[in-house]
Amino acid sequence: MEQPTNAVNELPATMRAPLRAYVEQIRELGGTNAKALAVFGKVVSGPFDPKHHTIRNVLIVERYDIAMLRRLGDQGVRLGKSGIAAPLTMTPAYIAASLDTFPLEIMEIAHHHRMLFGDDPFDGLAFENPHIRLQCERELKTVLIGLRQGLLAAAGREKVVAALQRDVGTGLLRTLRGMCWLRGDTDPMPPDRILAETEKHIDRRLNGLRTALDPAADHGWATFEAFYGDVEALGEMIDGW
Repeated sequence: MEQPTNAVNELPATMRAPLRAYVEQIRELGGTNAKALAVFGKVVSGPFDPKHHTIRNVLIVERYDIAMLRRLGDQGVRLGKSGIAAPLTMTPAYIAASLDTFPLEIMEIAHHHRMLFGDDPFDGLAFENPHIRLQCERELKTVLIGLRQGLLAAAGREKVVAALQRDVGTGLLRTLRGMCWLRGDTDPMPPDRILAETEKHIDRRLNGLRTALDPAADHGWATFEAFYGDVEALGEMIDGW
C-alpha cells in the first residue's frame, strides 16, 4: 500500500524538495525491486539542522542488487550536497533476522521513522530483552575501548578530543534507549527524554554525557574525564542487569 503523497510534507520544509527528487530517483533506479523508502532519526524526531545533519534513510528492496546500488552510488556526491545520506539497504527478511543481533539499530529506526512510499516493515516488530541487554553491554564496552584509543590518537590535541566526545555521545543515545527499554520504557522517546529517563533509572546524573551532547559546551579534557566516567559507570551497571 502506498503512503499518502503528503508524507514528505511532514518533514522539515527545507528538505522537502530534495526528498521528493530523491524518491523519484529511487523509484527510477530501483524499479520494482524498490519496495519502500523510509527516513529516520533527527529529521523525524528533531531537532534537525540541515547545516549539521544529513537525512538518514532506509531503502527496502525485494532482493539485493549490486548493479542498482552502483547506479545509486554514482549519485552520491549530488545526494550529499542535498543533505541526504547514502541509504541503508535492507530486505524484510534481513530486518526480521536482525532483531536478535542488532536490536538497538532496528529499534532506533522503528521508533523514529517516516515512510515515503511502500509498506512499513518496521511496524509491529517484537524486541526481546536478552538481545537488547547483550547489545547494550557490547556497545558500552566498545565505546570505552574507542575512547581510550581515541585519546591516544589525539596526542593531546584538544580539537580531536572534543570531536571524539561529540561523535561518541550522539551514538550512545541509541544504547541509552535500550537501557530505558529494559526498565519498561518501551514507547518512543525524544533524545532529551531518553537522557533524563536513563538518569532516573540508574540514579545518577550523566553530566559528562550531557556536555558531550551540547554543541555549545566546552569539550576539553575535564569534560572528557567526566564523559568517560559516565560511560564506565553505565558499563558496570548494565553488566548486572
